[in-house]
Amino acid sequence: MTAAVWSFHLHAGAWLVVLGLGAVYGTAVRRPGWQATPRQVGWFFLGLVFLLVALTWPIADLAAHWSLTALVIQRLILLLAVPSLLIVGTPPALLSSLTRPAPVDAAVRTASRPAVAVLVVTVVAVATLTVPAVKAQASSGLARALLEVLLILTGAVLWAPVLDRLPGTHRPAALGRAAYLVVQSIVPGFLAIIWIFARHPLYPPFAGDQSVAGLSPILDQQLAGFVAKLGTIIPLWTVAFVTVVRAQRTEDRGGDPDPLRWSDVERHLERAERRQQRTANPGFPLAPPKPRPAGDHPAAPASGSTGAPEPASGPGADGEIPGDHRPDGPPPEGPAAG
Repeated sequence: MTAAVWSFHLHAGAWLVVLGLGAVYGTAVRRPGWQATPRQVGWFFLGLVFLLVALTWPIADLAAHWSLTALVIQRLILLLAVPSLLIVGTPPALLSSLTRPAPVDAAVRTASRPAVAVLVVTVVAVATLTVPAVKAQASSGLARALLEVLLILTGAVLWAPVLDRLPGTHRPAALGRAAYLVVQSIVPGFLAIIWIFARHPLYPPFAGDQSVAGLSPILDQQLAGFVAKLGTIIPLWTVAFVTVVRAQRTEDRGGDPDPLRWSDVERHLERAERRQQRTANPGFPLAPPKPRPAGDHPAAPASGSTGAPEPASGPGADGEIPGDHRPDGPPPEGPAAG
């Protein structure tokens, strides 16, 4: 039994996926305007390392058939570590291009609302830990792969209201982001309390006579509950604390902790252009927005191209417009907005 638990499997499919993502990223960031900094490259490939750890031996094997604690560890990596590192490691210009299509932009804009993000994460976290879902991932490689992809996408939703890399998203102020992270660490994790106090194993795939590291199934389940709570609270509360501290230090130095970035301005102009096209051509398919130069800080559109006034000065070297503050709601009404 011990030999079966720890039997090595290559997981060639996972290796191909991770190596393919690395190759696509390496090719993309060589294009003019999409170049990545060394730090961004480091974050992205660290995310790939975490992805490889979660999808290969031994965690993947233990999570599929033997240990609820291993399943929880795998989920924490896919939800918290992988999406945040991949997003932070992607150059802003590349992220802007990937999210520019209208359906993608609408999905990102909706998912970045804190209330929506909490709802989505809670529903997915609970649904993927129901007994039928755990049985499916234990018996089917396809179901397991689909659940893993769903967890990574859900992790991107979790981080969308916090990270400033996605253009045109709903980002609360520093205190709002901290409060959001605290809520995310508590609401979706109520299943952990059930695991800790349950008197018998709840999941048949992990209820056999197997022993992983000397843990009985019920002890493994209780340990999974503690890992789920601490593994969520510690990283999310740490990020919340760092967010508030950095914002306070920026304010003390006379800076703006939440500056308006040029990528946000451009995305608002693109949305205004889409609204103008829908108004001018009701009932017709929406034409794609006019292509803009690639780069972190593309040139502002001409004054007559969208009907919106041209900014008096371009963005700074870091993509921020000094002195401006991000609007909480939609962009100010103007000729482009109709």
